[in-house]
Amino acid sequence: MKPLYKIEMDIRWGDLDAFNHVNNTGYLRFIEEARVQWFKSLVDNWADADCAPILAAIQNNYKKPISWPEKIHVELFCEHIGTKSLKLAHRITSASDANIVYADGHTIMVWVNAASGSTVPLPENVLNACRD
Repeated sequence: MKPLYKIEMDIRWGDLDAFNHVNNTGYLRFIEEARVQWFKSLVDNWADADCAPILAAIQNNYKKPISWPEKIHVELFCEHIGTKSLKLAHRITSASDANIVYADGHTIMVWVNAASGSTVPLPENVLNACRD
């Protein structure tokens, strides 16, 4: 399956924990950054003062510890398009060897109205990007 989006990131010394590998919360930050950068790449209409995506659920499988120094790739894939939600799969691999998989899983994003908190339909450009 072809990724919707792929980003390369450097592991920073500050990402490490007492065991000298990336703390489990670091993986979630990498996935979040990839999602936000993907949304930004859509240029407009993915969020505004009235509505924006929120994280409804996340499932992450930790496959292998990430050490420093390392460059990683975070890839996003569209698993399911709903009317008001989107299920994005993710995979974190070594930038130098795609066979080294550090983590995989998925997130569910739901678009909500800021004032009411109610769900709203996915923006058209998000739908189109997932269908391509």
